[in-house]
Amino acid sequence: MTVKNIFVYGTGTMGRGIAQAAAQAGFEVYFCNEIFPEEVELSIAMIKKGLDKRVQMGKMNEEEANEVIGRIIPAIDIEDSKNADFIIETIIEDVKIKQEAFKKLEKYSKSHVVLASNTTSCSITEIASVLENPSRVIGFHFFNPAHIMKLLEIMPGLYTEDNIIEQARDVALKLGKDPVVTKREAPAGLTSRVLAGLLNEAVWVLHEGIASVEDIDKAIVLGCNHKIGPLALIDLIGVDIHLAKTKMLYNKTGDSRYRPCYLLEQMVTAGYLGKKSGKGFYDYTQEKIVSLKFII
Repeated sequence: MTVKNIFVYGTGTMGRGIAQAAAQAGFEVYFCNEIFPEEVELSIAMIKKGLDKRVQMGKMNEEEANEVIGRIIPAIDIEDSKNADFIIETIIEDVKIKQEAFKKLEKYSKSHVVLASNTTSCSITEIASVLENPSRVIGFHFFNPAHIMKLLEIMPGLYTEDNIIEQARDVALKLGKDPVVTKREAPAGLTSRVLAGLLNEAVWVLHEGIASVEDIDKAIVLGCNHKIGPLALIDLIGVDIHLAKTKMLYNKTGDSRYRPCYLLEQMVTAGYLGKKSGKGFYDYTQEKIVSLKFII
């Protein structure tokens, strides 16, 4: 089946990036948030602001930017998924909430359409288990920022049929991504699982007072040739998101590598969620980005 339009369910950071990536690739995008419908237009405005910046930088012209925005259609009802050729869910990382969303998506969508989840911490098999036809569900994990990062990790659950995997891979390629398909489902998949161990260890090194925020990030950037330090990356991902992921991995695997540091709990309680809140391991509210001084 030829995929001409994509239904993106969720208008947060990842939803915005996915909607933009799909629109830039030439897909018509139905962009939906039925819980907070006012956020649909706000998110589209944020996408437009980013595109305008690209125009100013000479990375695209104004006509191209307008065409991208013109392909994003606001949707405030999940029933609008009936028009979709491919569906991507990108809502809160809570399996029960995702199950309810997928039951609605199954009800309204065409029976042959792929139901893809951008989840990194919820089980694809568990999400699919409440559906009449669970074979349509697959993991379709973008990396932040979704409209820039080339990797797209595709992960089948126990129910997922081979033709669904192939359809997902085909859409990934048309989105301009370079997909990796895991052989089977595992907690947090491939990339996030490996990365979670590194990021978690960096927080423990900080907590133990071994080195400062800046020096931990500097050591990994210069010593391992990473483009961004682990603590700055947690700020980009979201401290709360990283905490939830490590909790899940620790609970699922029992592996001490994923035991979350108490410092993360403190930061989330304080509202230090990273770049999205203005403060995390670094303070983004100043003219010059500086690290916060943690009392260990």
